[in-house]
Amino acid sequence: QVHLEESGGGPVEDGGSLRLSCTASGNTDNPWWMAWFRQAPGKEREGVAAISRRRGVSYNDRPFKGRFTISLDDAKTTVYLQVRNLSSDDTAEYYCTASLDNVAVVFHPSEYNFWGQGNQVNVAS
Repeated sequence: QVHLEESGGGPVEDGGSLRLSCTASGNTDNPWWMAWFRQAPGKEREGVAAISRRRGVSYNDRPFKGRFTISLDDAKTTVYLQVRNLSSDDTAEYYCTASLDNVAVVFHPSEYNFWGQGNQVNVAS
């Protein structure tokens, strides 16, 4: 079992930056991929960025290239999402997630086994 604790959300000014953090606890040897998804009001949950704890490779889904950066700490138990130049379109609940195994489709929610509680980001326009 893996528990994911997120932090770093809240209100942000238009054009600002923030860094979300997600720390894994429990059986932290297992998670293969860690990723960030987000869900805006009235929209489906969408993948933002993912990183492999075992290989160190990372991917951003196409709409999120450039402004979003995913990274791991040295212990590989905390994953970060750095976001710059925020706009009101980025207002959403941001979720951290982890998979037990390698995934076939990096940005499909069903590939992941554990989810954080969600972290609301509100960008004031």
